[in-house]
Order: sequence, then structure tokens, then C-alpha cells
Amino acid sequence: MSDFMPSRAMVIMAHPDDPEFFSGGLIALWCAAGVKVIYLILTNGNKGSDDPTFTPEKLVSVRQQEQQAAATVLGVKEVIFFDEPDGELQPTLNLRKRIVAEIRRFQPEAIITLDPTRYFYQGMYINHADHRAAGEVTIDAVFPAARNRMYHPELLFDGLEPHAVKEVYLAGSLQPNRWVDITAFLDTKLKAILCHASQIKDKEAVIKRVTERSQTVDAYGRPVNREEFYLIALA
Repeated sequence: MSDFMPSRAMVIMAHPDDPEFFSGGLIALWCAAGVKVIYLILTNGNKGSDDPTFTPEKLVSVRQQEQQAAATVLGVKEVIFFDEPDGELQPTLNLRKRIVAEIRRFQPEAIITLDPTRYFYQGMYINHADHRAAGEVTIDAVFPAARNRMYHPELLFDGLEPHAVKEVYLAGSLQPNRWVDITAFLDTKLKAILCHASQIKDKEAVIKRVTERSQTVDAYGRPVNREEFYLIALA
């Protein structure tokens, strides 16, 4: 298990609310430890509601405000919205280039994204196609594109030199190999999740589900709350 603590970390997710639901505990832990964390949110979330009072344009505005509020709760200082259409995310070369540019600009040591190999959850849920696309394009941006000056050489003219990410955390993995104790940050994670009011119909049910899914016991049989990831250690 890695004990590495990054000085800078980037969270690259498909939709507003993905960072908090998938990894809000780890993000809060890092921010509390002084890690500088920023978000890249790849889609605008304009299809994420069945509420007939929302137009797509209004929903984008609401979800961006919710995401900014949730990020602030966790301690995240910057949120970058890529504004790709919700439900239409593709791991294109152009999107990869945009992510590579941000990786080279910010120079994170660690990145959190989504496991692109997971299609189903416990026979109850089909993983959103945008989640898979976000994970795939992020992994391709990390390696080899961000660290190899021969990839997207035009970025060099903008002063964006190659950067090697040390660790990638894949959330939502079927084969986790890294468990993070978030017991001390569960309340912060829940508070951040509840900022996404447009996505939550029953607050108590969400609190119960998130809490129960994170519950386990440590090596001494003591109750703890954890988030799990597939960790790729590149350096």
C-alpha cells in the first residue's frame, strides 16, 4: 500500500458530483493535509435531471454552482469545466490534448479518475458511458502523452513542458488495491455531496447509502469508513 502524499493532485471526472460521490473522502483528507487539489470536470451535466422545470442551459448553471460549492466544502481551490455535452463524452485526441495541457500546466503528482473497465455495479447499476470515457482518456493523457514531448508538440510553444504523474487512483474499480480510511472525513464528504441538490431526491437515503457502502472494519475489528481505488504507481 502506498504511503505517498502528493503536494499537488488533480481530480478528473465526467460530471459535476462525481468527485464527491467517488472520492470525496480522499479529497478532503488530502486538502486537510495541505495538498493543493484541483478538478477537471469534463462534461457540463446538461442531461442530469428529469425535472421538467429545468432547461439544459439552466441545469448547466445550477450544476456548476453546486460543484463549486461542494469543492469549497472539501477544500478544493480550483474547478475547471470543459463543457462537453453530457452523455456524449468520447476519448478523442482533442480531449486528450486538452487534458494533457492541464496536466502539464498544473503538474500534479497524483490524479484521481474513474476506472474505464467497469461496466456494471453489483448487478444493480450500469456504469455511465461518460465515466468510462473519462477514465480512458485520462489514463491515455497521463501515459504516455503528458510525459512525452513528442506528443502534442504544439503545447511546447505555450511553455507546457512534459510532466510525469507519479500515481493514478481509479475510483469505482472492481479490483481495488488501495483502501483509504476516511472515517475522520465522512461528515465532510457527506456535506459536500449534499451540495448537489439537483441530483438528490432523498437526502436521508443518500446519506444512508454512502455511509453504509463505506463501512467496514480495520485489522483490529474496529469500525471504519473507507474509500477504495485501484492504484497505479508509475514512479
